[in-house]
Amino acid sequence: MASEKLQKVLANNGIGSRREMEKWIEDKRVSVNGKVATLGERVEPTDLIRVDGHLISRQQEKPPCRVLMLNKAEGIICSANDPEGRPTVFDRLPALTGGRWIAVGRLDINTSGLLLFTNDGELANRLMHPSYSIEREYTVRIFGDVTPEMLRKLSSGIALDDGVAKFNSVHVKNTEEESKNRWFNVTLSEGKNREVRRLWESQGVKVNRLIRIRYGNIEMFKRLPQGAWLELDLEHVNQLRSMVKLPHETKTKLHAMDELDHTKLSRMRRSLRKSKQHKMISNRHRNTNKAKR
Repeated sequence: MASEKLQKVLANNGIGSRREMEKWIEDKRVSVNGKVATLGERVEPTDLIRVDGHLISRQQEKPPCRVLMLNKAEGIICSANDPEGRPTVFDRLPALTGGRWIAVGRLDINTSGLLLFTNDGELANRLMHPSYSIEREYTVRIFGDVTPEMLRKLSSGIALDDGVAKFNSVHVKNTEEESKNRWFNVTLSEGKNREVRRLWESQGVKVNRLIRIRYGNIEMFKRLPQGAWLELDLEHVNQLRSMVKLPHETKTKLHAMDELDHTKLSRMRRSLRKSKQHKMISNRHRNTNKAKR
């Protein structure tokens, strides 16, 4: 078997996205055969790779590509761990053998809606990479007067601190005439930090609700409760893979997408309530222990 780039091997083993692995290599967290690895280094199947001192099991057969859809709630962060003990999007994801879930992009703490996870590092890397220009769609509620000239500027391009950005499209949704808030659907093909909020704020208006409803050709399932997740079936997985020119996956643990019937929805909501109660108790104990110190 031919040698492969180290970051690609790590990503294919589900350790993280390729860009994340490149950062880990630069931070000297990875070694090959006992020596600190360098970015771009190639490895053979027999090489011993360690991350943070832990030996990585080189899977001979790549596990099937899996994708989860999460309906993220506001107040949840996208980091795997939080020193402040705040809830994270990873808290309730199912356990994964021989790898880990990789978030496809991020949503800030005050943004809700569609967030995808995969165990395939190469898929995650391509879905996030600017060269593929994957379109995202958001529903946004704006406080303040929005003029036709503002909409023209937002569609033609605004100079932000990190470069020019714009919406691919902006559509006004029906709003009560006397309301100070107006709803819009916007699309864009970049993933800059807080890009949607910064574009609107550049026009002197305030974003007070932001919900992602689509990533590429995958739309949020409307009945999926906030905080709940579903695993995508093979058809939806391969829709994502086609968008970034990856070969279709042929194996799956699912035969069809589970329908969100009344029984399944009730089970999801009960599970979410129990999780919230457990988190509240854990935080209460943590705060009590801090006070005793």
